[in-house]
Amino acid sequence: MKPDEHTLSRSVEDYLKAVYALTEGGDPASTSALADHLGVQPASVTGMVKRLAEDGWVEHAPYRGVRLTPSGRTQALRVIRRHRILETYLVERLGYTWDDVHAEAERLEHAASDDLIDRMAAHLEDPSHDPHGAPIPTRAGEIEPLALGTLAEAAAGERVEIRAVRDEDAAELRHLEAVGLVPGTTVTVVDVTGPDGGVTVDIGGEPGAASRERVRSALARRIYVRDVDA
Repeated sequence: MKPDEHTLSRSVEDYLKAVYALTEGGDPASTSALADHLGVQPASVTGMVKRLAEDGWVEHAPYRGVRLTPSGRTQALRVIRRHRILETYLVERLGYTWDDVHAEAERLEHAASDDLIDRMAAHLEDPSHDPHGAPIPTRAGEIEPLALGTLAEAAAGERVEIRAVRDEDAAELRHLEAVGLVPGTTVTVVDVTGPDGGVTVDIGGEPGAASRERVRSALARRIYVRDVDA
């Protein structure tokens, strides 16, 4: 019998959220990718994935990866909604900064009731995006597709607007805020060369701007952008 959706353990919720994050692009999540994402040993991932499959939250084919079932996706989005509403509330009402809010929301997301989250959302006038630009799932389990490219994929000469930033690393978020690479900022890509495959941008959207920044490739892959001239 499938566990009640309101009594899922923290570890189950973390796994469902991780599978969702790793499969957003359409490909299944490998056990090694899940292990890296969650910071656990591959052997423990194998055991948990088997349990999740037995409970109907994921589909797993050996050597082909893991995907969420429709019910697993619903539960993953439920956790993601809690997390992103908490982040938004902590920033907008309690004065947290965008670089220190992720860890706090991680701790709270498993304890907060759906009723509390709905009350927070209403108090915030139902925000559509969290402080990092990520879309917030609705109470009905719908979410805006993150149909964006990354800064690492932008071409030289292209003007792009930053729309969202992955929010796991506090130090990187502090750096991005310090140099002005935050959601809503327009940048011009100067070049995409270099030994690390990084990206050089002019912040402000105009070539030759005073503020020029080199973004390493790993970070550029976590900055989501849209072409402002398209």
